Amino acid sequence: MSLFWKKEAPAKVLFDAEKEEPVVHKSICTGETTVGFSDRATGRYRDVRKVMSASEIEAFCREIGVDPEKIRTIY
Repeated sequence: MSLFWKKEAPAKVLFDAEKEEPVVHKSICTGETTVGFSDRATGRYRDVRKVMSASEIEAFCREIGVDPEKIRTIY
């Protein structure tokens, strides 16, 4: 038995492209950056994960099949 935890692969991110738009969310107060989805009808934000760099945002975009140039930033 290993003393170290095995790092699990992140769960596949699922979203409905007709109802949700992928976005980068930046906090004005803390500066924290997360990626997630904004509901097109209500504007409600659904957080997926915290990101620390542009490369992590690009990895998120590749994972969901979206061009990083087209992802919008909300505050």
